[in-house]
Amino acid sequence: MKPSFHFSFFFFLLSLLPFTFYFLPCPLFAQNRADALLEYRNGNFERAVEICKNEIAVNSTNMDSHVVISWSLVSLGRYTEAMDYAQAARSINRYDVRITEILGEICYYQGRNNEALQYFQDYINMAPEGARIEAVYYFLGEIFIRLGWFRHADIALTTAVHRVPGNAAWWTRLAYARENAGDFHEAAIAYETALSLNSQLNDAQRGLERVRQALAQL
Repeated sequence: MKPSFHFSFFFFLLSLLPFTFYFLPCPLFAQNRADALLEYRNGNFERAVEICKNEIAVNSTNMDSHVVISWSLVSLGRYTEAMDYAQAARSINRYDVRITEILGEICYYQGRNNEALQYFQDYINMAPEGARIEAVYYFLGEIFIRLGWFRHADIALTTAVHRVPGNAAWWTRLAYARENAGDFHEAAIAYETALSLNSQLNDAQRGLERVRQALAQL
């Protein structure tokens, strides 16, 4: 006796089940997979470091893991440790602009101004429209202030606020650079802009008073 059509079709469906499970996404693993970048963005820096260390233990050439752990360690103020990971990443890929930028930041926070300048200049050459370009110009401005190169600081910080015009703290630093360069009128404009964005900035308030007094004496 021939099997019925329904009985045969049932076994046909059973034969497809292994292929069905093979091609379907597995939500369990997708949901449980740790995401270091997400933890970093949420401010959970210690957790991001932990995840990245585990990833690097599995794959020591994982550039994304080296980048995120370096960012996280800088955020935690652990600059020596961050430098170790960033330099290891640079030995893997010298031309990863993310690593170039973070090395500049690490050197900046360690007070290694000349090295920081070199890394930041390299970043600008490699990625003039990179994701961190505005921060790079800000850091350059701060380094130039440290060195007493206030005209250079003016140029760098002007570029930074041009790209991020709503950052009151950056406007304050630009004003400070202009003030120290003797450009009191332009400094007053920058201080006023900073206060228009955040009227509670004490540094901007005091700076505006200083430059107004200086202008009154001209």
